[in-house]
Amino acid sequence: MEKIVEQGLLYDFYGDLLTEHQRAVYEDAVYNDMSLSELADAYEVSRQGIHDLLKRCDKILLGYEDKLHLVEKFTKIKGLLHDMKETEQLSEIHRIADEILEEL
Repeated sequence: MEKIVEQGLLYDFYGDLLTEHQRAVYEDAVYNDMSLSELADAYEVSRQGIHDLLKRCDKILLGYEDKLHLVEKFTKIKGLLHDMKETEQLSEIHRIADEILEEL
């Protein structure tokens, strides 16, 4: 999985478990594609400080995933639902699959 997509998924699942400051910096780095220099200027810390914070956030998020496996389960279920939808099954199965996919 591409790193930025993986970071986004991990953040979507576990981001609320970070501190407010960690969330703000991580969102700017991942979703707003800000560079270390831009982040350092915006948050008035060194580039090294930002780098360390982002690495720490990655480690925290991966730690939660290693314990809970929510992203792994989500990805697997989503793939299975797409496969199920592509098969020549009853229209009711397609309707249910569509509903589940909307919820994901």
